[in-house]
Amino acid sequence: MEFTELVDYPVSAGTITEWIPSVGPHASTPENAGWHRDDRPTSFVHEAHLRRTLAHPSAGKESWLGTAFDIAGPLNVDAFRAAVLAWIDRHEPMRTNATVDPHTGELSRVTAPVGATDIWVIRQDECTRGDEVYEHLQHLFDEYTSPLAWPSYAFATVEPSDTDGAERFTVFFAADHSIIDGLSIVLIAHELTRLYTEQLTGAPAGLFPTASYLDFGVAERERCADPDAVAAAAAEWSDFLTEEDGLFPAFPVAIGDEPPQRVVQSGLSAWIMDADEAEAFTLACRRAGPGFLAGLTASMAAAAHSTSGAERFRTVTPMHTRHDPSWAASLGWFVGLGPVDVEVAAGDSFADLVLRAGTELTRTRAVSRVPMDVVGRAAGIDTEPRFVVSFMDVRFAPDAETWPDVRARALRSRKYDHDVYLWFHRTPQGVNVAARFPGTEQATAAVHSYLAALRAALARVVRDGTFVVGEDTSQGRDVDTSQGHCVGEMSHT
Repeated sequence: MEFTELVDYPVSAGTITEWIPSVGPHASTPENAGWHRDDRPTSFVHEAHLRRTLAHPSAGKESWLGTAFDIAGPLNVDAFRAAVLAWIDRHEPMRTNATVDPHTGELSRVTAPVGATDIWVIRQDECTRGDEVYEHLQHLFDEYTSPLAWPSYAFATVEPSDTDGAERFTVFFAADHSIIDGLSIVLIAHELTRLYTEQLTGAPAGLFPTASYLDFGVAERERCADPDAVAAAAAEWSDFLTEEDGLFPAFPVAIGDEPPQRVVQSGLSAWIMDADEAEAFTLACRRAGPGFLAGLTASMAAAAHSTSGAERFRTVTPMHTRHDPSWAASLGWFVGLGPVDVEVAAGDSFADLVLRAGTELTRTRAVSRVPMDVVGRAAGIDTEPRFVVSFMDVRFAPDAETWPDVRARALRSRKYDHDVYLWFHRTPQGVNVAARFPGTEQATAAVHSYLAALRAALARVVRDGTFVVGEDTSQGRDVDTSQGHCVGEMSHT
């Protein structure tokens, strides 16, 4: 599944319908009506996100994740409304609202029970141009996904004007990051399509049972009450940041200074391995030992050396915190951060780097279980990541093999930061890389140069089973963005 901004999704002209949840006296029973006080705490990352957004409200328009996908057949309004309500009842984070008092700083929460939600169905006039539909959706999601208000998410459907003989409608969804993460996003198409089909046909949706992210917040607070675990993580991060005078690692290739005025980030999405190439790469990684992610990290280290002469590949990587099976199908922000530091030198083989990368990823995995906001308070860290690499293997997500047929894609909001993020998704179709980076000429050239070097390293491993750092890898293909997009999560995630 590709991961891009909404502007890069093929939005059709057609009729938009908005589906906006509400809570009130329309509930199924009087006992279910309205909000109930809920004393369960947020997760640490949710709380930190609320406080940051309260201090900088515009950030609430730059922190949403979403998805888009097709459903076959004409839109049945009653069935889709019932499916959305069933989905909201299934996932408690969709029925809760956590707030921070702007005067006292006190955190509080209210939650609506199952059956308390209704849906406002707002049908717009037909739009005759796709760009009009895009602008409407972009505005809707920017306005409805602030973590400071409920709902912090919204659905929309588009019934295309021209279906080319195949009747369908497209579902768009966006939610603030505080209640959803990358794995959550890839589950939505499957769940909502199954629930909609259940309403149409009566066939059970057959979805996996799911626990509540709100209960995860309780468990996380209890786990982080261990002072030894917090101290160990704080020491690890302090040592890691000492290397760059207290800052997180920068992208391996210089991207230039931050412009004086905010510049919207650019992005790209490209398929860098097909399914057969990904399997060949996996076999090479297994021969070396640790596995696919270690091999990808090794190849990134080699690409850093070839493009900048770097003798260490340093980044941070999101790692999932769904350590109990009950969280597997839950919606929420189940992500911690781990440091990555791999030495690389001319003459190193692929196997050398894979072993080093595997050792590093294993060593720092425990660090990611302590939230960065807890670590920051313990170690006095007050800085943001500048270069982040995420990997998700979603081949076995429900209905993953159908994603190309239903045009399923993960979406992200626009950003204005001076940083570089790389997301690698392994799907049944192969491996996709998505990137966002400053929208400047220097940063764009740096990221494209680095990804071309990475693709060359991967291609050498696919072809020969290995590479040697410093040898010519130019016989690998450059990054092909002809099917990608140049524009103005389980990771290990």
